[in-house]
Amino acid sequence: MPYEQEIPPYGDLPEPPKEMDALARTVIGIGIEVHRELGPGLPEEAYEGAMCVEFDSRGILYERQKLVEIVYKGVVVAKGRIDLLVEGKLIVEVKSCDTLIAVHRMQVIAYLKIIKQMLGLLMNFNVPVLKDGIRRVICS
Repeated sequence: MPYEQEIPPYGDLPEPPKEMDALARTVIGIGIEVHRELGPGLPEEAYEGAMCVEFDSRGILYERQKLVEIVYKGVVVAKGRIDLLVEGKLIVEVKSCDTLIAVHRMQVIAYLKIIKQMLGLLMNFNVPVLKDGIRRVICS
């Protein structure tokens, strides 16, 4: 099934604005710090909470488990939850799984469309080195 294929690291999509890219780099740095301290193998909530501690200590605005409405033909049919919405514009989906798969990327793209933003981060903390678990997701 195509949904079980591993996600490649990068695609050939347009780059987000420099301000957004700088925010993403800051969040990636925070993720690396959290991963160095906690290591792999914990539940997603642990990494999400630790990232919030770092955001608080640095004065970075965020919303945790941000509820968003899913609308179909003008009717709200469900609500979704964004793990972390940083500065009101950068989606961070936190995972702790064996491998990132296509459905994880599609989830981020769906949320990007809902909040009308271009860049999200998919961060899988269940890896020996976090840079191997980070995927930038661009919705153009």
